[in-house]
Amino acid sequence: MAEPTLRPRSELDGAVLDGVDLTGEDGTDSLLLECTLTRCDLSDVRLAGARFTECRVSWVHGAGTDLSRSQWLDSRIVQPRLGAPQLHGASMRRVRVEGGKVEFANWRGTTLRDVAFDGCVLLEPDFAEASLRDVTFAGCRLVEPRFDNVRCQGVDLSGAELVMPSGVASLRGATLSLEQVLDVAPALARQLGIAVVG
Repeated sequence: MAEPTLRPRSELDGAVLDGVDLTGEDGTDSLLLECTLTRCDLSDVRLAGARFTECRVSWVHGAGTDLSRSQWLDSRIVQPRLGAPQLHGASMRRVRVEGGKVEFANWRGTTLRDVAFDGCVLLEPDFAEASLRDVTFAGCRLVEPRFDNVRCQGVDLSGAELVMPSGVASLRGATLSLEQVLDVAPALARQLGIAVVG
């Protein structure tokens, strides 16, 4: 039987994982430095508290990946296909996410700094209580995103398609297009207790 690729508190330096099935493996609190993960199955992988520095993660897929409390620095994520990943309490700085589709991601309480989402589809992402600074969503589609009690500074949503967002009253500090403002106005009025007639 092959040894597991990931172990708790392991250190991977320059590792290249291509097409590896990591289903169910435990890399809790691991350090990944300048690693490349391509076409790996991350289903039910436990990477809570893991640190990713200068990593490239491409075409990974899977459901139930635990990335809570993980830390990402100077990394790139390309074309992910993930279902219900747990990212609560995670932090990302100078990270770029390009394309792909992520469904039902729990971003609650995350800290994102200098993060660019480019051409992503995010289905029901939960950004409640997150801290977002200098975050962009160019060419993205956000379906039923939650922004309850989010803290924004330099957040640009103007290039994204927002479908039925909630918590829009918390988007102070974010940039929206005029079309987006008109689209979210009814939801904002409801949250502020404003009755709209006519």
